[in-house]
Amino acid sequence: MNHHSTASTLDATGIESLDATRVWLARFPLSIIQLAGRIGVGATFFKAGLLKYQSFEFTVRLFQEEYRVPLLDPAVAARIAMVQELTIPILLFLGLATRIATLPLLGMIAVIQTFVYPNAYNEHLVWGAILVLLLTRGPGVFSVDYLIGQYSKTRSRRRARE
Repeated sequence: MNHHSTASTLDATGIESLDATRVWLARFPLSIIQLAGRIGVGATFFKAGLLKYQSFEFTVRLFQEEYRVPLLDPAVAARIAMVQELTIPILLFLGLATRIATLPLLGMIAVIQTFVYPNAYNEHLVWGAILVLLLTRGPGVFSVDYLIGQYSKTRSRRRARE
């Protein structure tokens, strides 16, 4: 019976340790994860936009010969991609209009996955998951969106008192 008692104590202690660890890890600030996601995905797209800008003629050739996005002229598709990749990441870096900014990037990922690089789903799933997190949970406290929200709340409270 002593052996059974020791095993029960170990099981309970192990479960309690796991629960305590889970609680401790759950206290990690989501805003840090959101900030890292904004920077990581933003940097990926921004670098791609810089490459397109630095060698635009080559980019157009890629859109003609390799990417072959349907319905759009390759030069138009290349310019749209370049402009989006150079502007939207800035919104992500700042955390400004973050939820809206995720939508064109999610669209780009869907187009790239479907028409350009269907075997690159590992990267696309990671980028997409981060963007969906930002779309559904917002950019976190380290963002202009958060500051705007705080300002708006303060202003609303002042108006309510008047």
